[in-house]
Amino acid sequence: MTSPQETPARYEPSQHGYDVGLLVLRLVLGLTMAGHGAQKLFGWFGGPGLDTTGHYFTLSGYPSGKTMALIAGLSETLGGLGLVLGLLTPLAAAAIFGTMINALAVRWGGGFFAPKGVELELLIIAGAAALALTGPGRYAVDHFLPVLRAHRLVHGVVALVIGAVAAGVVLAFRE
Repeated sequence: MTSPQETPARYEPSQHGYDVGLLVLRLVLGLTMAGHGAQKLFGWFGGPGLDTTGHYFTLSGYPSGKTMALIAGLSETLGGLGLVLGLLTPLAAAAIFGTMINALAVRWGGGFFAPKGVELELLIIAGAAALALTGPGRYAVDHFLPVLRAHRLVHGVVALVIGAVAAGVVLAFRE
């Protein structure tokens, strides 16, 4: 049996493997959320557009449904694109995190699994939180920004707290 100091190099974890894994997560989550936002804002990809989404928000108990739909659509689109690029990743993830807390609150009570469940919302919340806490990896714009180059856990925690507080404020206005 070998000691940890004698472990062959082929068994050491690969930093590039971590970075590629984070890139895959950022691309899938970011493109999915940007697409959802574009559905709300512009009616792209078979989406309802801003007026219909605003009406849905009003029916869901939000005041000024169209304004809330605009905020959700922008949060999803800009947060998603931020994740894709790895740009201001903690804040981009927090935008997705906060928006999905509201989506979770609207869908709560229908069970866990589809068609009325919340498993997708929880998965997106977990993915956004994971990216906020881990950072985007080396294959990201943040890697070239001095303040965010060396991701710090505190950045992610603060961003998630901001996202949760913003979500709570919005939910406080919901009837």
